[in-house]
Amino acid sequence: MPARSQLGPRARASMCGAIRPAIAAILSVALLGLALYAQRAGSTAPAAGSPIPQLADITASTRIRFNHLASPDKKYIVESMSGGVALIDYDRDGWPDIYFTNAPDVDMQLAGKKARSALFHNNRDGTFTDVTDKAGVAYPCWANGAVVGDYDNDGWPDLLVTCFGGVVLYRNNGGAAFTNVTKEAGLAGDTMWAMGAAFGDYDGDGFQDLFVSHYAAFDLHDLPAFGSMVNCTYHTIKVQCGPAGLKGSPDNLYHNNGNGTFTDVSKQAGVDDPQNLLGLTAVWSDFDNDGKLELFVANDGAQNYLYKNDGKGRFSEVGFQAGVALDENGKALANMGLALGDCLHTGRPSIAITHFSEQYLQVFRNDGNLSFTDVSNISRIARATTHVVGWGDAFYDIDNDGWLDLIAVNGHVYPQVDQANIGIHFREPGQLFLNQRDGTFRDVSDQAGPALKVPRVGRGLAIGDLFNDGVQEVVVENLEGEPVIFRPRGGPRNHWISLELAGTRSNKLALNARVRITAAELTQTDEVRSSGSYLSQSDLRLHFGLADHRRADKVEIFWPSGATGTLTNLESDRFYCVKEGSGVVPCASIRPTAAPPPK
Repeated sequence: MPARSQLGPRARASMCGAIRPAIAAILSVALLGLALYAQRAGSTAPAAGSPIPQLADITASTRIRFNHLASPDKKYIVESMSGGVALIDYDRDGWPDIYFTNAPDVDMQLAGKKARSALFHNNRDGTFTDVTDKAGVAYPCWANGAVVGDYDNDGWPDLLVTCFGGVVLYRNNGGAAFTNVTKEAGLAGDTMWAMGAAFGDYDGDGFQDLFVSHYAAFDLHDLPAFGSMVNCTYHTIKVQCGPAGLKGSPDNLYHNNGNGTFTDVSKQAGVDDPQNLLGLTAVWSDFDNDGKLELFVANDGAQNYLYKNDGKGRFSEVGFQAGVALDENGKALANMGLALGDCLHTGRPSIAITHFSEQYLQVFRNDGNLSFTDVSNISRIARATTHVVGWGDAFYDIDNDGWLDLIAVNGHVYPQVDQANIGIHFREPGQLFLNQRDGTFRDVSDQAGPALKVPRVGRGLAIGDLFNDGVQEVVVENLEGEPVIFRPRGGPRNHWISLELAGTRSNKLALNARVRITAAELTQTDEVRSSGSYLSQSDLRLHFGLADHRRADKVEIFWPSGATGTLTNLESDRFYCVKEGSGVVPCASIRPTAAPPPK
């Protein structure tokens, strides 16, 4: 281990969080226990030699042309953090469109030059068209992440962009263009370095509230010089300064007033982050299935926050009690990307968090009652991820077998790391882990095709069925150069079902509606969520693999309003639109076709 004085801030955190393998006897017992835990759901592990779908790079055939700008040296931390991607069906035609964020470097910003973000319309034939200028979303800001919500509850999905300098809220004008309504909505007072954001109706009034997490208090006119201090070195090489040594910023919760405006309720709600930690990705979810939304915030180099909702407008921070604040050794890790998914078929979402190199991708098993266990090692994820810097991640059923796999993209923050000769590189390949149905995952990164193995500087990642054929694509934005779209090919031919939900008493996008689907012995649960991965947004439709089952015997929907609904005998390999209180309906009836009235 290098001397402490030679380590940069992330390196010190990562060495503290390095894996400490348990003794063999304890590990054996733990693995057996976890296997039995999963087997109670009726699991049978797939054979090690079963066909593995190949992730093909289809970017060129989609006609998407986009480049994320980046300085070659990354002399400042703000130049290493952008790159979110959002899937948003902005024109409500039932086909996901794609929005990529972009950011300048420091020299460009100081010179008044802008970086162009881009919106691509889905042409329904496997290709996309750049509609950025027509839609009015080219230059929101120094853009980091993007998430989807419906702040005015008119049924048209709106787009929120997090910025170095606050947020930008784009109101959807009816599927043709967007209007910047940041000031009118009461969000212009946020001038901090915003990173994560998530919409969710935490108080159950039918309107989506907004949480924004903030990173460092960073001033472009008072920049820490590259490699100037001990906090600006990594394995003896000079690098950008931070995040250690940088002052953080508070977070904000904005209550939706129901009239197109928000009110800052951060302090009275108890989620303002008085410690000023370095907030990254955030997500709302009903982790304990009690009908109230909790809020999870990933904080870089510090403890994570898990806020418990009391149902009366206030939250209690319970990260330590819940077991998600630190790693299994009590160490704070980098905490960047967030994936949620019921990978064990318990009806509760577990959490996967990406981290810095010399740490590992962390998996927290949800044991119920807001109690989690760090199973990163016994799930066989930790060892395979210690050499990479992870960002976007998602639980993702690549083969439609009904069991969520895990995918992550990687890429370092220091271009200079290639000079250190420590087995860590600036450009890094992605990773895919197949769910073994016994509480463990199998690393098949080297067997999933050559495209995933191409070294990239990955950042945002989003999942969605771009072509409406039951195959979910993976859309990745890279910090440098072009994005990549992965499409699974080959592997077993399994059945699937997809649900698009629309609230009536609940918010119209049905954010945080929960679905439990049963096909013979196979039972799965998922939730409609804003945000996730790393500063990104996946398709709001819920996709379930059904293995060899030709129908879903029962589909139970738990709406945010508290209402429930049950559907039976839905044939597989189809999309269904479900309206709260009405059941399955024609999709046109839940998708507005007329432009909303002007505000």
